[in-house]
Amino acid sequence: MGTKILKFLSFICKVIKFLLIFTFSMLFICVGLFIIYRTSGYEIYLWIQNHLMYVEIYYDSYGNMVRAFVPNWNNIIVLSLFIVLVMIALMILFTMISSIISSNRKIKKSIKESAVMIHTYMSEENKEITDVFPSKYAAISEQMLEIKSSIMKKEQILKDEAASKDNLIAYLAHDLKTPLTSVIGYLSLLDEVPDMPLEQREKYTKISLDKAHRLEKLINEFFEITRYNLQQITLEKEPTDISYMLVQMTDEFYPILKENNNTILLHTYKNESIIANVDSMKLARVFNNILKNAIAYSYPDTEIDIKLFKENNFVRILFQNKGNTIPEHKLESIFEKFYRLDEARTSNTGGAGLGLAIAKEIVALHNGTITATSKDNITVFTVTLPL
Repeated sequence: MGTKILKFLSFICKVIKFLLIFTFSMLFICVGLFIIYRTSGYEIYLWIQNHLMYVEIYYDSYGNMVRAFVPNWNNIIVLSLFIVLVMIALMILFTMISSIISSNRKIKKSIKESAVMIHTYMSEENKEITDVFPSKYAAISEQMLEIKSSIMKKEQILKDEAASKDNLIAYLAHDLKTPLTSVIGYLSLLDEVPDMPLEQREKYTKISLDKAHRLEKLINEFFEITRYNLQQITLEKEPTDISYMLVQMTDEFYPILKENNNTILLHTYKNESIIANVDSMKLARVFNNILKNAIAYSYPDTEIDIKLFKENNFVRILFQNKGNTIPEHKLESIFEKFYRLDEARTSNTGGAGLGLAIAKEIVALHNGTITATSKDNITVFTVTLPL
């Protein structure tokens, strides 16, 4: 009932507006005609005689010739229609101008209101969107809800990354102290006891060397974090033989594989070369990071399989190793920056938690994908790249 009354009142307002416009238009025309008449009345009189009247001659009862001016109704009707059309055109023009001005005012008011509501909603974290945006701003409220959710999600990701990085640096700082203390301790013993038995001296020297290598590895992790923060990865693509690149890399890993008696078995695609337009240096880093990860978490005396496939306009490379199954919740985070499978850092496996994150970024820049699956003690990393 209330809606009908509002519609009726709106219609009445429009009628009144139309009548006012019509009245002012007529007044404007009359004033114009009066001004013209006052300034050039005789010319107007002659024009009326020549165009709106004609002379009719007849003789009266006394035989006198009489000349009479008779209205030319055809011309009068045409002129009247022309005046009416002009009036209508002026009314339409006036209405359009009024409508444009009114619309601009409404738009400005709406923009101002929207800006205030957006600022209020975005600046207050716990503010409900329905408390800020009325129903007529539903479209804007939906967009703002998506934008705010996206921003909050990104902020949370950055916070999590910062927390992971801080924790990692704290762990590294603590871990640096342990091998350094051991190195100093054993070297001090060697210095203090010059006549130490040769067997014991060799033992302490080996321990010191192992601790020094561990120290070097930790320092390299610090440098890796610094490089990741400072670098901006750019690609320099060129045609590259993916098969040959993998053959070279498997040879380079022989010393590391020998430690746990692991081997790499490479399965190429029909013994053919697969050429892809890639940045060979960056892609080598991707394969290097995946292989290092596979070797670090493989069971001793097991094979690491590398399989190469060509599917339509893509090349697919699978890295498969046998090791402890990675839980599903960890697989979801394995490509995140500063994430380590060995969260407690109780072993020497893994580095700063950047290798797979960097690999993912490089693959993404090549318009490719990298995924990981783990089931029944078999973990598979799959890299897909366009040819």
